[in-house]
Amino acid sequence: TTDDIGKPKAEAAVNAINGRILGLNYVAHYKKIQDFDDSFYRQFNMVICGLDSVSARRWMNSMLVNIAHQTGDIIPMVDGGTEAFKGHCRVMLPTHTACVECNMDLYPPQRNFPLCTIANTPRLPEHCVEYAKIVLWEREHPFGEGVAVDGDNPDHITWLYKTATERAKSYDIQGVTYRLTQGVTKRIIPAVASTNATIAAACVTECLKMATSSYLYLDNYLMFNNVDGVYTFAFKSEKKENCLVCSRETHDVTLKGTDTLGVLLNHLQDETAGFNLQKPTLTTVVRGSPKTLYVSNLAQLEAQLRPNLERTLTELEVGSGAEVVVTDPGLKMPVTLRIVLED
Repeated sequence: TTDDIGKPKAEAAVNAINGRILGLNYVAHYKKIQDFDDSFYRQFNMVICGLDSVSARRWMNSMLVNIAHQTGDIIPMVDGGTEAFKGHCRVMLPTHTACVECNMDLYPPQRNFPLCTIANTPRLPEHCVEYAKIVLWEREHPFGEGVAVDGDNPDHITWLYKTATERAKSYDIQGVTYRLTQGVTKRIIPAVASTNATIAAACVTECLKMATSSYLYLDNYLMFNNVDGVYTFAFKSEKKENCLVCSRETHDVTLKGTDTLGVLLNHLQDETAGFNLQKPTLTTVVRGSPKTLYVSNLAQLEAQLRPNLERTLTELEVGSGAEVVVTDPGLKMPVTLRIVLED
């Protein structure tokens, strides 16, 4: 209703459901999923995900798989997602079926624009918004130095919109709007109510089947396409033998002794290399003592260790066969690499 405008979606939804169905007592948590520890998630019999990003799905997946490895508790995860007229529903049993990380190649790559294009030859309104966000924001610090762009802050979006509009005028580009600016900044994909309702129904149906044992649940992936007619297809997604999350294996990374730590870091952040990490921290053991090679998510330590990115693995005493432990905010558990150096 209009009374819910400005309220968190979780609180508005819970208030509506509790008022509609007597005897229920849903609880809303207006927080990031990463704000809760293992004990919070262990209290549930199953988890339904309607998350808005791949990174959030990766984190929740790794949390439930980590619980399964540590305690033996299998908490099923039913994940639903939509993209305009397309959607999916999957059922994941941690350590038993393919997890989200096993199927990262099912997600389309993030659409990004080359910096040279947005800086020198912009042709689209999106180029102007990206330039305002990536270049001008860092140059002008409109809300203070060190303040990152917040796609949920109207003042930030307004500044980007006005700045992008000015740049668009200088290149005779039409189409920069407030809504477009918000969409580009937050990577928003248009939502279609009928698709959302269909996928939500599919997820709830799978939970009902598991909770009541009334019928066989999905094994384990359902595709939905409503672009031209209605098309659905279910198939069994296979586990990946060397999955970063559910395999718990040590992963070989082949490099050259002359490669720098920066080359290894770029490899870990590359979507096509199979890791696709966001802000990895790398540690190893040198002559029996632990050594931190690089920290991405702590500014002070990052600045101190940044020179290591220009040093070769040989200079850092990371030889062939050395193990490097990698942690990342997007994964609940660490990943162990085995460095293989080519001659």
